[in-house]
Amino acid sequence: MIDAAELRSALGRFATGVTIITTRSASGEAVGVTASSFNAVSLDPPLILWSLGRNAFSHPVFEAASHFAVHVLGEDQQDLSNRFARASSAKFEGLATGEGLGGVPLLGNCTAVFECSTEHRYAGGDHLILVGRVLRLGQGPAERPPLLFHQGRYAALAGETSTA
Repeated sequence: MIDAAELRSALGRFATGVTIITTRSASGEAVGVTASSFNAVSLDPPLILWSLGRNAFSHPVFEAASHFAVHVLGEDQQDLSNRFARASSAKFEGLATGEGLGGVPLLGNCTAVFECSTEHRYAGGDHLILVGRVLRLGQGPAERPPLLFHQGRYAALAGETSTA
């Protein structure tokens, strides 16, 4: 048996970017969650995936959603990440948002935004895996550093690295 705490610790050694995923409920409520479980799947067709814990308050909304948006955060957006990581009904309060495909709320000033239709949903143990078809995307400046998460806390790039 693999100990869950040990598995979580080992997985935490893999640095990830930080995203906020947004959608809209059937009743029209804006819903969002911070997620680091974001990944590319395919360039042709353009597919991405992310996963959400089945015990998450927003799980039923994302499971039923036809569209969602993935917002890749910059290193200066820790407060926004923390806001969407908490259980709260006021996550969007005071934020200026746009409207994306399927009526999904769009956050401004992100390093990249992927507007997606939900292509597939898979059971993944204690998580729901959502695969989205990228229908539209936007990018901020390439030189803007990303917000990273490593070993249970935010991290920053150390500087330039050589390329292979």
